[in-house]
Amino acid sequence: MNDTPTSRPAAHRDETPPARRASDEPVSARSSSSESPEPQETPAYPLLEAPADGVPDVITTAAQLKECCAAIRAGHGPVAIDAERASGFRYGNDAYLVQLRREGSGTWLIDPVPLNDLSSLNTAIGSAEWVLHAATQDLPCLKALGLRPRKLFDTELGSRLAGLPRVGLAAVTEHFIGVTLAKEHSAVDWSTRPLPHDWLVYAALDVERLVEVRDALAAELEAQGKAEWARQEFEALLDFEGPTPKKEPWRRTSGLHALRDLRQLARVRALWQTREDIAQRRDTTPGRVLPDALIIDLARRNPHDTSGLVGPPAIRPRVGDGSARRRRPRPAHRGLARYGERWLAALKAADALPNRELPTATQRTSAPPPIRAWHDKNPAAAGRLDDVRYGLQRFSDERRVPVENLVTPDLLRRVIWSPPADTSEDGWRAALSAGGARPWQCDIVAPLLAEAALDHPSHPTN
Repeated sequence: MNDTPTSRPAAHRDETPPARRASDEPVSARSSSSESPEPQETPAYPLLEAPADGVPDVITTAAQLKECCAAIRAGHGPVAIDAERASGFRYGNDAYLVQLRREGSGTWLIDPVPLNDLSSLNTAIGSAEWVLHAATQDLPCLKALGLRPRKLFDTELGSRLAGLPRVGLAAVTEHFIGVTLAKEHSAVDWSTRPLPHDWLVYAALDVERLVEVRDALAAELEAQGKAEWARQEFEALLDFEGPTPKKEPWRRTSGLHALRDLRQLARVRALWQTREDIAQRRDTTPGRVLPDALIIDLARRNPHDTSGLVGPPAIRPRVGDGSARRRRPRPAHRGLARYGERWLAALKAADALPNRELPTATQRTSAPPPIRAWHDKNPAAAGRLDDVRYGLQRFSDERRVPVENLVTPDLLRRVIWSPPADTSEDGWRAALSAGGARPWQCDIVAPLLAEAALDHPSHPTN
């Protein structure tokens, strides 16, 4: 099957209305009919309520772990693996429960907190395939415990490649094996001890039918001619260690865009770092120490004593009679008083900085400018982006695969803004590969880039 997408016809390029230009739309946008589709009823699926073999005892000792390893080693076929974290409750991304299931071995639930090191499972699993759902979420915390796959299959990523409209574990399980999973415990605090029985039921069910889902999905990918795409994607995941740390993570503070004064930005930076230090020491999520909104508020008001940490009550602009009234003040966040001296010290330190040490208004980056500026700054690059995105969208619609899985939006923008010296297919292929694109992605995107480069030759950027 020829997987090279159809390029945008030349006659259409200049006729596309500005409002429909590809560079003005999200990469993942899909073309749609002007008529709304008829609503479809979601079929009711039977709920998987309990593990077939019951809920196993949680492993908490080295002796129990040794028994688990022996059972896993004696089993056969792929190993379904999952991990539960305490996101939103704890500071880090550690695993607080690890679940495994293998044919002939049964289901095993492991508490990693008292054990710390689970690397002995690597020998037990050997070269068998791991089956995970949304591997990028679990691999970092599993690797922190010493667990490293030699081969894996990601049912979430595979479902995206297969074109499923919903790729959550419950939805994928419904699609492939006709049963559904309860998800009411997906966001609980898994650092709780002892773990409630119904939570353990939920955890065991997450791996109960995962290998069966994997087999059905693998057959679907093969039927669609996408098995090799999936193989390359899964192989790339073996080296995944987690998201790349941000150079200036404090700039992700919600509401930062409302501040323009550099001194205020310095206060946000100081408050953010203070909050991180407190959260890490307390092992709690930073937002529980002090919400982003209060960091912005303190940076703007810059109080000088503990009594000024709590701002005045908000004013309601209009009520029924048109007058302005004060809202009833909400109780102050407990983090304000509990760590009041720390917040004041951070503000004072930020105000003491010389001007040369203040943060810049925006983060220095090597990324291209915002797409909205391309037509003015580099019309040739804007034209290339329009054409390539048009071709990618056509391919996405025809093969039922999200555009963002064909090439990451960031990589596409970078290579188009700063094209290689060799703008043949081979040159573009090398540029894409250097940016992390897999061979199957290069096969699809490189021809589009080469054709767009012929129609929109590169010129020096401003």
